[in-house]
Amino acid sequence: MEQRHLGRTGLRVTRLGLGTLNWARDTDEQEAAEQLKAFWEAGGTLVDTADIYADGGAEYLLGRLMEELVPRADLVIATKAGSVLEADRRVDCSRRHLLAALDASLERLGTDYVDLWQLHGFDPHTPLEETLAALDLAVSSGRARYVGVSNFSGWQLAKAGTWQLAVPGGRQRLASTQMEYSLLQRGVEREVLPAALDLGIGLLPSSPLGRGVLTAKYRHGTPSDSRGGSDHMAPFVAPYLDETAGRVVDAVATAADGLAVTPLQVALSWVRDRPGVTAPILGARTAQQLSAALSVEALSLPDEIRRALDDVSAPVHHYPDQDWSTL
Repeated sequence: MEQRHLGRTGLRVTRLGLGTLNWARDTDEQEAAEQLKAFWEAGGTLVDTADIYADGGAEYLLGRLMEELVPRADLVIATKAGSVLEADRRVDCSRRHLLAALDASLERLGTDYVDLWQLHGFDPHTPLEETLAALDLAVSSGRARYVGVSNFSGWQLAKAGTWQLAVPGGRQRLASTQMEYSLLQRGVEREVLPAALDLGIGLLPSSPLGRGVLTAKYRHGTPSDSRGGSDHMAPFVAPYLDETAGRVVDAVATAADGLAVTPLQVALSWVRDRPGVTAPILGARTAQQLSAALSVEALSLPDEIRRALDDVSAPVHHYPDQDWSTL
């Protein structure tokens, strides 16, 4: 599998990553083992998880599989901290919480370090300099090799990224930002992606298949065995089942027919090769789904199809988004 540098760093990762959101919840240990083995055998390296996935169960399962199935040294392990399941607070990026969460993640993963440690969200109640100092400490103490963020808006990413670059050699530059990005969700192109490109921060798209909708499985109804057919995931899929999304899915399906490939391959290839993207994160529920996604490695979309998909899915830019003077 082809590799890319993660942002403006020396870290190289495969241009597709494996996500573990479903592990230890909708994906059991046997299925997770099959996914990880298939990903590793295909040459994949980047595996993304978080401390709140299955309340720590995903990290624990990944740690067991690294011990029994795939060598730790062959993988680039990325995890996240900062999300909390509290009634009055969703994000806690205080130094106290973050460093305790990192130690707990390392214990569950059964490793001395993670390759990429990411803030799971922006905490408006903690001074940003305190939060970022925790990232610096994680690296200087050897518990993390690189650091990044997730779910930061454009101004938040620009502020954090600039702060880290303000003292050359004294702070750790942000290597990555993880955001939802697909043909059905191009909001990051307004402010987040321009900031990331300017600061040399690599984008790791989550939900690159539009929460599964871009596979075209929902064109004629909701399959009972899909996320949209489950009680706990249906609200996650529902926003992308409207008429606007339907037009994009139809265009993807038409392109797939013309290329003799699947809609999944077309949609994934599109986001993988967007400017600024390092590696889409594949959140497959089954090994079969993952194998279908990994087959995109050899596909590059023709320019005319890429432009047609750009047009049909184009987001509306309003003042004062970038290039507002041309509107």
